[in-house]
Amino acid sequence: MKKLALAAAAITMAALWTTTTATTRLNFNAGWLCTTGDKPGAEKPDYADATWERVTLPHAFNSREAFLKEISQLTDTVVWYRKHFGLPETYAGKNILIEFEGVRQAADVYVNGHHLGLHENGVMAFGYDLTPYINPEGDNVVALRIDNDWDYRERRSGSKYQWNNKNFNANYGGIPKNVWLHVGGEVYQTLPLYSSLKTTGVYIYASHFDIKNRRAQINAESEVVNKSGQTRRITYEVEITDPDGTTVAHFEGETIELQAGQTGTCKASETVDNLHFWSWGYGYLYTVKTRLLSDGRCIDETETRTGFRQTLFAKGKIWLNGRVLQMKGFAQRTSNEWPATGMSVPAWMSDYSNRLMVECNANLVRWMHVTPWKQDVESCDRVGLIQAMPAGDAEKDCTGDQWRQRTELMRDAIIYNRNNPSILFYESGNESISREHMIEMKEIRDTYDPHGGRAIGSREMLDIREAEYGGEMLYINKSAHHPMWAMEYCRDEGLRKYWDSYSYPYHPEGAGPLYRNADASDYNHNQDMLAVENVRRWHDYYRERPGSGKRVSSGGTKIIFSDTNTHCRGEENYRRSGVTDAMRIPKDAYYAHKTMWDGWVDTEQNSTYIIGHWNYADTVTKPVYVVSTSESVELRLNGRSFGTGKRQCHFLHVFENIRWQAGTLTAIGRDTNGNEQSRDTRQTTGEAAQLEMKWIDAPETFIADGADIRIAEIEVTDKNGNRCPLDNRMVTYEITEGTAQWIGGIAQGENNFIGATTLPVECGVNRVMIRSTEKAGRIKIKATADGLRPCTLTTKTRAAQTHRGFYTDKNGNPAEANHGKQLPLYLGRGETPETPSYADRMETIEIAEATAQANADQTTYAYDDNELTEWKNDGQAQTAKINFRLKRKAIISEICMKLTGWRSRSYPIDIYADGQKVWTGETPKSLGYVHLQLDDVESDNFSIELRGTVTEKDAFGQIVELAEPVNKELDLYKSKNGSQVNNELRIVEIEFLEKK
Repeated sequence: MKKLALAAAAITMAALWTTTTATTRLNFNAGWLCTTGDKPGAEKPDYADATWERVTLPHAFNSREAFLKEISQLTDTVVWYRKHFGLPETYAGKNILIEFEGVRQAADVYVNGHHLGLHENGVMAFGYDLTPYINPEGDNVVALRIDNDWDYRERRSGSKYQWNNKNFNANYGGIPKNVWLHVGGEVYQTLPLYSSLKTTGVYIYASHFDIKNRRAQINAESEVVNKSGQTRRITYEVEITDPDGTTVAHFEGETIELQAGQTGTCKASETVDNLHFWSWGYGYLYTVKTRLLSDGRCIDETETRTGFRQTLFAKGKIWLNGRVLQMKGFAQRTSNEWPATGMSVPAWMSDYSNRLMVECNANLVRWMHVTPWKQDVESCDRVGLIQAMPAGDAEKDCTGDQWRQRTELMRDAIIYNRNNPSILFYESGNESISREHMIEMKEIRDTYDPHGGRAIGSREMLDIREAEYGGEMLYINKSAHHPMWAMEYCRDEGLRKYWDSYSYPYHPEGAGPLYRNADASDYNHNQDMLAVENVRRWHDYYRERPGSGKRVSSGGTKIIFSDTNTHCRGEENYRRSGVTDAMRIPKDAYYAHKTMWDGWVDTEQNSTYIIGHWNYADTVTKPVYVVSTSESVELRLNGRSFGTGKRQCHFLHVFENIRWQAGTLTAIGRDTNGNEQSRDTRQTTGEAAQLEMKWIDAPETFIADGADIRIAEIEVTDKNGNRCPLDNRMVTYEITEGTAQWIGGIAQGENNFIGATTLPVECGVNRVMIRSTEKAGRIKIKATADGLRPCTLTTKTRAAQTHRGFYTDKNGNPAEANHGKQLPLYLGRGETPETPSYADRMETIEIAEATAQANADQTTYAYDDNELTEWKNDGQAQTAKINFRLKRKAIISEICMKLTGWRSRSYPIDIYADGQKVWTGETPKSLGYVHLQLDDVESDNFSIELRGTVTEKDAFGQIVELAEPVNKELDLYKSKNGSQVNNELRIVEIEFLEKK
């Protein structure tokens, strides 16, 4: 392949641009009409639609129900959308394609009365070639009949779609995502819309990485179709520009010959220097322009925004750009919704929400059950947030038509999103799938994204080596083979409204209704206890991080990031497991995670955070919880020291029985030498004096397109501007100037205050939203509350010019899409550090052999790196013993075990080294592994003996799946009659660890 000199390339391009006929992507969101209910004949161009509601996409017809209704009650019906448009004369003879980023659930699509096709999966993007049916001179009408029935069945098979599910996939029906029109010539690069157009588009990837010297080979492939009616000789050219628009590489690829009607592939590759590699919290993106040249002129150009990064998945670990990364993040519902607007929000709000995860020191978002829409995918690229991308599923494997639907969706999702660098994982199932199904999914990945550096796996996959990653939903897994990270951990829920049991509005910990006639206290926490539980659960994974031995945990994702309009178990009609509420106002759990997660593996930045506030009654004595990365924390109140707290779960420091006193509470984190590393303070706030209101960070331009949104935050503060943490008073809002649509916010109360103009602050703060109309101008909001000085907030919307269905530039020409391109890249964490991300603390001493009297042929199951196998005795007291001979004598300081029934069973055991007892006691219940500390015992011969009867009682009874498979126990075993298994010793995995 021939590389062009940049100077010569500049001259060449100047000549080419005067004759280019590049494909143009146009924003097609403006001027749609919508009505609910079936309307026979509405596909016809002359159908009378003057009374239909005028909307700007993205727009779900039932989006106002978000958080107003419980998920299963979201309206499902037939809804119609229509759009009138006309094409400029300059588009005569062009090739016209339409792209829908997605509809819910199934759409019959028409243009000018012609049925283009049926799209049914409710998730993926699709498109059609409009060219044969377009009226180039007059009016055109696109019409969609959309059915979002919860029980919708695929027409050809009669099969339901697994993921059209009332528990987790909020049903925002209609067209809740963007629509684009692509205008190009007769020879063009295709779109990545396989199911509808049978085309794969452009594929950009990097290879031959040299991270240290900032070098990699950049490869480009474009599928090209020739509709010109004659043979064309096509030369392929690639230009790469950085975020400032500066050209960093320009090279030429193959020249191919395409017969009339033929489809082919153009390829080019070149080594590029001085690259900035995409990384966690470093969303560095390039624009790759791929051009088709014929007879010396550019006849087509496609822009792909992408980033380059190197990955490796092996030895139970994950490497990004050569550095080990433990996954720390959130399992977020794909709907990623907001109150009263659902998922249909402008791109800047996606960036705001996803960047909050990164600023919480999360590095991964695992979208749940269905593929995220392109807006969120591209947002994660910009903010540097790694994604795990599912296709579509429920909580079980399947067969027949439902499995076909899943493989088709995975194929389409991979093709559509394979250029997005933030996707590192393809998820084949939210529940374990068979080995045969895993191999089939892997073949799909290898066919359509063989070079993208992405692992494909599924939940669980504990013993299926073909999977490239896996992990349970609720428990801790370790591996020395493919990495294991928890798909969802810590299901606990809690409202932001409730601080604790000691201050208004006085929410006793766990108070709330039963769930399915069982205790649901874990789903009705106050803020204190939700944060504390989150700390405890993360410690389970942090303890097993890389550096802790040969078998490690690659982390996990907590369910969820922001409260969601999906299945819940607490007292509200939506899920409150988030570390932020639905308006993305942080709960204390947000800051707890921010403290614990600041590092790729080991802690890299020290911080300390006091959970809660410091406004109480004189009679209150309470515990103070501090989250800190330091070895010890000192607590001071108005200068008086209360000493150091009791350290729990590595990060939690507890100070019992602290008597409240007005003033300043300070927590100081110190290292082992007593040196201060970080501190945090809480001050008693004065009486409420005023309202303060501000806009949440957003682009400067507020567009009057009927879709843009702004978020206002309101606080009750004292005279010094400090937030009053116990204030929950009602605030009334009024738009006193200009035109805007009131969306509102959310609060605890009747109908969750959805759509209300009067709603309370909670813990002294709340947020509300307004949406622009198509009328530009100044907008003023006024907020009032009894006893407080009111406040106002102003903004201004900029006109969005449209003509014949298109947004236009200042000259009246159709404007190219700028969706998301104007939003800044987040580079806050900087490039991938070259230093190691962890220190080896423990070394696993290999086991040479194990012997036992019972099931002697299965003793290797106790250390085979497979958590679905176990060694067990035969239930007799005399056989409840197993001996391990290590490969070398070592000083063992710790034995790590996973014991069958780990969450419900305690095993009374003795441990012997060379016949001498070195440990005795009962193993604690856990969500996976237990660590038994030894006094540095030097030996190569250990035995584990059961010394009494096993006790059984579920310590985590509320932690269950929503749709638990029949006859399946996620902790391998649960006794039906404990008295019959008292002499069982059952070991899933055991490791002998020596300090490094």
